Amino acid sequence: MPTERYTRGWPSRCRLIREQSLVFSGEPGGGFVPMLPFTRPRFLSRAVVTLALALLAASAVPYAAQGAGLPSAVDGEQLPSLAPMLERVTPAVVNIATRTPVRRPTTLFDDPFFRQFFDIPGRRNAPTNEARSLGSGVIVDARRGLLLTNHHVVEGAAEITVTLRDGRRLVATVVGTDPESDVAVLKIPAGDLVGLNHANSGKLRVGDFVVAIGNPFGLGQTVTSGIVSALGRRGLGIEGYEDFIQTDASINVGNSGGALVNLRGELVGINTAILAPNGGSVGIGFAIPSNMAFSIMEDLVAHGRVRRGLLGIRTQDLTPRLAEAFGIEGNRGAVIRSVQEGSPAEQAGLQQRDVVVGVNGRPIENSSNLGNAIGLLRAGSEIELEVLRNGEHRKVRATLADRRRIAPGKALHPRLAGTLLAESISRRRDGAANGDVRVLKVSGGSPAARAGLRPGDLIAGVNRQRVDTFEDLARGAALDPRRLLLSVRRAEAALFVLVE
Repeated sequence: MPTERYTRGWPSRCRLIREQSLVFSGEPGGGFVPMLPFTRPRFLSRAVVTLALALLAASAVPYAAQGAGLPSAVDGEQLPSLAPMLERVTPAVVNIATRTPVRRPTTLFDDPFFRQFFDIPGRRNAPTNEARSLGSGVIVDARRGLLLTNHHVVEGAAEITVTLRDGRRLVATVVGTDPESDVAVLKIPAGDLVGLNHANSGKLRVGDFVVAIGNPFGLGQTVTSGIVSALGRRGLGIEGYEDFIQTDASINVGNSGGALVNLRGELVGINTAILAPNGGSVGIGFAIPSNMAFSIMEDLVAHGRVRRGLLGIRTQDLTPRLAEAFGIEGNRGAVIRSVQEGSPAEQAGLQQRDVVVGVNGRPIENSSNLGNAIGLLRAGSEIELEVLRNGEHRKVRATLADRRRIAPGKALHPRLAGTLLAESISRRRDGAANGDVRVLKVSGGSPAARAGLRPGDLIAGVNRQRVDTFEDLARGAALDPRRLLLSVRRAEAALFVLVE
């Protein structure tokens, strides 16, 4: 008679397999043991087969019992295990589920790609559906109920539910997010929580053992281990500002926002991304260093935004032809093409044609590398730049200014409701402001969206008044309460946007 056995499929379905085989189950409660197929040859008699089966069955349990597990000790020494550390750490790692409203195109004119391609302003009252997603998070302050995760895990979420290791489900609120570094801070009701201490991620070395904890594919809390494969990974195009830890600990979809810990159970990184040519982990994962994540969290908690540093220069890559023209050997560095008046760069004595080749002892390869290095530093930080000027090496020290302020547009004028604006500013020697106002976000259906204002637009003027600051924008907008005539720069183009 055929033997029936059940094997577990993915994620939790069962399938029935009918085959002629002999299945050794091992000792009761011993878990899964490999199946040993045994097909009866036609020439054997029923008696011989029965005897063979009996002998094999009699020997199966002792064999499985002897070979199923490792000894608990060797020469009296306990074998190493991560279990004690994980028992302390895993209660601090949570699963995150989000519910996000999404627009559902019903006609060609409701399709965002079609509207963007033909430069058609957003529509009001577009139908919506709900999208649900899963991710991970790490409780880092049990007393205040604060946890770290990725911005992309909670972006646009209308509802965020956090599930603890003990099964409790709590509603979370967003304290603040930083899309440019992909860090978000959430808050849950405090009470009987377990927080995770963090280590100095600056002391990590390639080869250090690490453990990744998260919620891959929505399976529930999962632990994988590996080593630090590389440090300071930049220029990957994953985030605006990058300084990743690379690890071969298996990270998959759903691990985002989870913990990367050392063997002492201290947080060293927030798992963020993977290189996945086939959609799954291939042993190349990236985590935001804990030092960077905690610095961002402090700004988000205290100020609601990240106070990134402003140096006040515009740069371009040092090409071989430019290096030859400047009399410089090699083609590594960022060439300063302009210095903003009144900026920290001007005050530090930086000049046009200077080539920045290092920041705080770290080499600078190109313009993007320099922007990333400056962007990772906070306003008020003192930095040391290594500069080539006329072929000679110089050391220049500067104190970074606050790069920008962020404000909702409705705080400046009612017709700007539904927008989020950023102000980049410095001061000239005479005390006058020198900066710009940029659109970060435009909500669909808002007056600005219907008028055609887009994220990334730079507002250079309003009602024929120049705009450098939020104050300039509010003052100029008040000149005509019926409408706003915005002078906008979009990429290399200049245009007018009329908001009524």
